[in-house]
Amino acid sequence: MRFAKAFHAFTAVAGTAAVLAAATLGVALAGASAASAQTAPAMDVAEPFKVGTFEIEGEPRVGLVLRDALVVDIAAANRQLERNPAYPRLPMPDDMLDLIGRYEYGVKPRLYEIVNHLAANDMIDGGARPAFVYDVSDVRTLPPILYPGKILNAAVNFYSHVNETGTPEERAEARRQRRENRGVPYLFLKPSRGAVIGNGDAVVIPHGRDRTDWEVELGAVIGKAAKYVSATEAQDYVFGYTVTIDISDRGGRPPGGNPLSSDWFVGKGHDTFAPMGPWIVPKEFYGDPMENLRQTLSVGGEQMQEARAGDMIHTLWELVEYGSSIITLFPGDVINNGTSGGVGMGTAVRGEQRFLQPGDLIEASIDGIGTLTIPVVGEDEPTGGTGARLPPVRSYRRR
Repeated sequence: MRFAKAFHAFTAVAGTAAVLAAATLGVALAGASAASAQTAPAMDVAEPFKVGTFEIEGEPRVGLVLRDALVVDIAAANRQLERNPAYPRLPMPDDMLDLIGRYEYGVKPRLYEIVNHLAANDMIDGGARPAFVYDVSDVRTLPPILYPGKILNAAVNFYSHVNETGTPEERAEARRQRRENRGVPYLFLKPSRGAVIGNGDAVVIPHGRDRTDWEVELGAVIGKAAKYVSATEAQDYVFGYTVTIDISDRGGRPPGGNPLSSDWFVGKGHDTFAPMGPWIVPKEFYGDPMENLRQTLSVGGEQMQEARAGDMIHTLWELVEYGSSIITLFPGDVINNGTSGGVGMGTAVRGEQRFLQPGDLIEASIDGIGTLTIPVVGEDEPTGGTGARLPPVRSYRRR
């Protein structure tokens, strides 16, 4: 606690370079629990788990997910564990950002101990299941991180997504050129609070914005502060992985006024346009995404997208290197790997464009993580205004 107060006082005065120096010092001096977590022998866990945020008894709580079917209230499970004097007292995380930041400094071994305790005492399969273990269907699944400090998305990072609206010849030529000149990644910022929604929450099509599109992506959750991290070391800075959907408004901005034609805020920044979840898989239970990634998306039961890591232009690790060369990445920040061919705007897969409609159901899946199920609804026409709002697409585009 004394160190935390000193750290916050220091950062208020020091600036970016000093923040990073203090963070490094914090790793060295964080206390006995942190040191023991780093020096203790590797611990085995009875079965793999995922972590998420759930509404339990009317409030958000962090939980362990077992078999994609059960949710363990971490704080309640820890209180039971600590009744045994063999387990020292350890404060549990208040939220997912806290869990991610302290995972390697005492929280990880305690979560392993909780799972092992449940398994050893027949509290998962048998009749001794405690009250703090819930069926997933009995609790509301919230976005796993409430809320990321920043979300970075890779634009056009799959070869199959290059020039999806072109003819077969144009697509082939564009992809050939891209292979010969990969350049550096293109990342854009996606809003967090307001845009991030969880499993079962609805994407809201803004009034008049009738070109709303889908893009399934792998979200890499940063586990520790990263600045100028090499791609060869990037995996060390990742906490885990989640499913994300980059919902996009393809309607563009109206003519007139500012001459800029590209508007990423309009295209990516609406409320509900960043579904995330249903939970996060710690990296030790997922493996190397550049080897085993498979991401798919369906709308109304019809598969629209399927891709593997081999289709990526820049690796996930190159995205981390690039992003951290511009801004420091902190625990709980999310980098999304981009999407593949099959988006609604493209014509390469279905031969025609198709956009989301109220009543659609999106299902985005990544093998080894889970499925994010998102219904789609329309927004009622807003009242008032002076004319400075984003207008309906049909007011300036015929097709």
